[in-house]
Amino acid sequence: MTKTYIPPVDEIDRKWYVVDATDQRLGRLATEVASILRGKNKPTFTPNMDTGDFVVIVNAEKVVVTGNKSSQKLYRRHSGRPGGMKTETFAQLQDRIPERIIEKAVKGMLPKNALGRKLFTKLKVYAGNEHPHDAQQPETLVINTTPGGKA
Repeated sequence: MTKTYIPPVDEIDRKWYVVDATDQRLGRLATEVASILRGKNKPTFTPNMDTGDFVVIVNAEKVVVTGNKSSQKLYRRHSGRPGGMKTETFAQLQDRIPERIIEKAVKGMLPKNALGRKLFTKLKVYAGNEHPHDAQQPETLVINTTPGGKA
């Protein structure tokens, strides 16, 4: 009988990646980043364990959406009080807090449980080109998000 390989926690190799979100499609970028956070790009992927890597996304304010989504896509939040629903469009949120757009897109693609919350802490998003994670020596990761996979 063949047993399923479970990687020991102390042998999981975690890397740091930097992704430039300039002119990247939001959804395509988010799926690739969520896959790296889960560890699906590794041969030691285990669905119930955190085998993924850290991802730093820079230039979050330059991410794009297609069609009319910049004026029609809505982001909602609720204060918890009666009548406390606040709604804003993609363009308004991009002007105010551009990091939140990518964070919400990636978080929606992670598991909805304690493992997903743990994986989400390994995502770091910054509006500008600068990030404070140079000490981790992150590798630059190029994500091709053009339709059809053509550059």
